[in-house]
Formats: sequence, structure tokens, C-alpha cells
Amino acid sequence: MLAFNRTGFMATALGEEIALNAVPSFPPKPMVELDDVGLRYGEVLALTNTTMSIPKGGFVAVVGPSGCGKSTLMKLVTGLLPPTSGEVRLDGRRVDGPVRGAGMAFQNATLLPWRSTFDNVMLPLEIVEPFKRNIRRDRKSLEARVQNLLQAVGLGDFGASFPWQLSGGMQQRVSIARALSFEPKLLLMDEPFGALDEITRDHLNEQLLRLWEQTRKTVIFVTHSISEAVFLSSKIVVMSPRPGRVVEIIDCHLPADRTLDIRETPEFLAVAHRVRVALRAGQSHDH
Repeated sequence: MLAFNRTGFMATALGEEIALNAVPSFPPKPMVELDDVGLRYGEVLALTNTTMSIPKGGFVAVVGPSGCGKSTLMKLVTGLLPPTSGEVRLDGRRVDGPVRGAGMAFQNATLLPWRSTFDNVMLPLEIVEPFKRNIRRDRKSLEARVQNLLQAVGLGDFGASFPWQLSGGMQQRVSIARALSFEPKLLLMDEPFGALDEITRDHLNEQLLRLWEQTRKTVIFVTHSISEAVFLSSKIVVMSPRPGRVVEIIDCHLPADRTLDIRETPEFLAVAHRVRVALRAGQSHDH
């Protein structure tokens, strides 16, 4: 029999106490789901038997050898390519065409050279609905948003600069700010720091992690770097050579406020070792 005591708890028959105002704890709902997805380019099987679930607000890194289908995965999630088999769902809805609400950042910053830093970040707000139709009414608040984003990526004083006046790392920060400008629910990053030197890459990894902590966007981050994947993500998807398939999904429980120093710790090295072992297992399976 159940009874209530004066402390506001409910006593169970087993003598346990449950807070009356306790909120049940449920895992975050998936933002991205792939259910046994496969993709063929003509006679070439690019991706096969790919199943994964990415929670809302998660930071997931995808690691694998060249040609394993990492970028193809991005195109499937955004609806730019339809799967040959299986199903892709975004926020619970089946993806059957190009999706809205996804920001993208690539290895090349792809900034428009004739537009200033500020205007490059402003661009999505001028062409993406519903911002486009309200641009005249909301311009001041949207410009304030762009300035805040530039501040967040450390470029608050470079709004008037043009791409050719910025370093490679600065251009990538502009690209990330642009991808976030229209408040996407999903951010896809395809080796955005792959062409940068190691010092700049380290700095941007830390900056991206802090930015993710502030915004809690769902992020899919493609990389060839095991160290980068472990440092940035809460979950690592390891893929095999073509035809790409998921070899293993590895949870990364490092502290959210991690710094670059964590890369020397046993916990970090243990996760990196698991990723390396999974990559080797994927290659041996296909040979």
C-alpha cells in the first residue's frame, strides 16, 4: 500500500521514497535516424546497412578512410540524395527531399569574395525563409544577431574585412558563423579544419566546442583525425572502407568543459585506442 509522508515523498511497499515532484528522466529524442540505409551510384555500392541514431543536442563525429561514404552520409541526412534502401528520418519525419533547417560548413570556406565578412554571415538571412520575407522589418535585429555571432567566433572586429584579408582559420570561423546565422536545428561539418595547420586547428577545435556548449545544436562532424573526433564529440561513428558501413559507435564521456590538455590523459587515449582498433577491424573485415 502507498502512503504519503510529511516531507512530500511517497513511500512504496518496499520502503523506498519517491519525490512527488520528481520529473521522469527520458533520453533525448533522436534528431537524426538512419535505419538500414544503403546507397548505390550506378553499379557502385557506396553505403550499406547503415543504422544510427543521433540525439538532439548531440555532437557526433564520423571517422573513416577516404571513400567510405562520410560525405555521402551528409547528403542523405540533408535530403540531397535519396537512399537506395532503408529510411532516413530528421526530427521524427522521413526525409524525402532537401530539408530546411540544416547549416553546413565545408573544408573550403566558400565565402563570396565580393562580400565583407559581415555580409557573408548575413547572406543566409537574405535568402532563407522566413527571414527573407521579413528582412526589411527585422534588419536591425538580424544585423545584431550577425554581430553577436562574429563576436562568438572571435571576429567581432573583422566585420568590414573581405575574405582575401583573412587567414584560413579566420575564413573557417566566418563559415561556421554563417552556418549558424539562421539558427539551424542541425549543423553538418565536412572536414572544416582539414586544410589548416595544427596550431590553428587546435584553436578552432576549442572554439567550436565552446560554441556548441552555448548553442547545443545537433552536430555531425566528419573528420579523418582520430584525435579531433575524440576531443570534440560525445559519440564517434567509425565507418569501414567502401562500401561504407558502421563498424562501431563509441560513446565519449569526457568532461564537457574539456581543454586540449585532456588529450594527454589515460581516458582520452583509451577512447582514441578504441577508435583506432575499430578502424583496423573495419579494414580487415573488407579484405
